[in-house]
Amino acid sequence: MDRRDFLTAASAATVAAAPLVLHAADDKPALLGGQPVHVGKWPAWPVFNQKEEQALLETLHTRQWYRGSSKMVDRFEEAYAKLTGAKYCLGTANGTSALLTSLMALGIQGGDEVILPPYTFVATVNVILMLSALPVFVDTDRETSQIDARKIEAAITPRTKIIMPVHLGGSVADLDAILAISRKHGIPVVEDTCQSHLAEWRGKKAGTYGATGCFSFQASKNLNSGEGGAILSNDENLIEKCYATHNNSRGRKTSGYNFEYACRGANLRMHPFEAAMLLSQMTRLEEQSKTRGQNAQYLSSLLKEIPGITPAKMYDGCTRNAYHLYMYRYDPAKFAGLPLRTFSKAMHAEGVPCGPGYSPLNKEPYIKKTVQSRAYRALFPADIVEGWEERTRCPENDQLCQEAVWMTQTMLLAKREDMDKVAEAIRKVQKHAAALARA
Repeated sequence: MDRRDFLTAASAATVAAAPLVLHAADDKPALLGGQPVHVGKWPAWPVFNQKEEQALLETLHTRQWYRGSSKMVDRFEEAYAKLTGAKYCLGTANGTSALLTSLMALGIQGGDEVILPPYTFVATVNVILMLSALPVFVDTDRETSQIDARKIEAAITPRTKIIMPVHLGGSVADLDAILAISRKHGIPVVEDTCQSHLAEWRGKKAGTYGATGCFSFQASKNLNSGEGGAILSNDENLIEKCYATHNNSRGRKTSGYNFEYACRGANLRMHPFEAAMLLSQMTRLEEQSKTRGQNAQYLSSLLKEIPGITPAKMYDGCTRNAYHLYMYRYDPAKFAGLPLRTFSKAMHAEGVPCGPGYSPLNKEPYIKKTVQSRAYRALFPADIVEGWEERTRCPENDQLCQEAVWMTQTMLLAKREDMDKVAEAIRKVQKHAAALARA
């Protein structure tokens, strides 16, 4: 099971078991035959009702099923721009399309370099490779799981054309430091905000600081239409370039038999049915976000008291975490050497689904193979190709990938007493870690 499958499956996970009865004589781990700590079901995902049904039917009956004829995407773009405080919004087919459109509109091409973190979903690097640019990984700040902004400047070369931080898990990367570097070197920032809907940096929505901010509405996301994405920008000229790029090279004023092309492009448009779903889903977003935030803060207060469990920190500027993921680090030394995978398995048995985070993206064999391909050797000097692997070593990220644990955003929509069960399950696993390690 890959990370996206885990997010989607765990979002809908349910655990059925006998009623909780914990006594000194029968509190052995569920993995060893004991009673689970958490019983019943975690909140189902996605949440929907007649609002979504009505929105889809209305769109269906219009017979206007693509962006060129429907106004539904326009309505969504206006609403999402208003919600985030951005001047402009452009709906796209998905989050990957938003990232790809942004890079294309900003002129990224073969021979360029793009800075990004190694702790992210693979789409972040794939869009760079699709344009024959070189991904330059900058190590992770292990305490926050975000790109370590202190190490970005050292990675900049004359070929660097974009800095692409990822606001991972609903939190926000250190935008003060990143934007200062951007201004100093004249390098645009593209915010990968695919996991951080409604997150804020110093009271302003994440995704509104960079040249563009890119969002995903994939099935696991806090704002969900199954697929779908969006680009935010405060630059009118840039958003118009993005429009033409995502519309097969055709600007807003070209339609029908007016075959005029503005730039390179592809069909990366949002579908009216996705827009209709999003307009309905947005009516619940704020309330759901508040619930996640309250439960996450309470859970952190509990987990901080458990030796070997370290909740991910936020930077001071992150004034709101959207909690697409609840992330913490696990130290097996405090659990009798219990391996992370066994800890995760034991937690599942206790009725608390969790899983390890990303693997080191900078070490993926296909990326190394791409960088060493004939095409890249034609675009980059030999010393850049040969030195890429050493240049993109990320030891802190390697360590994080050995200790990170995730819980999905839907679990944070549960009741406060369910957060108590999470902490209780961890303490129970810790108490019996030696026996679990021997099993």
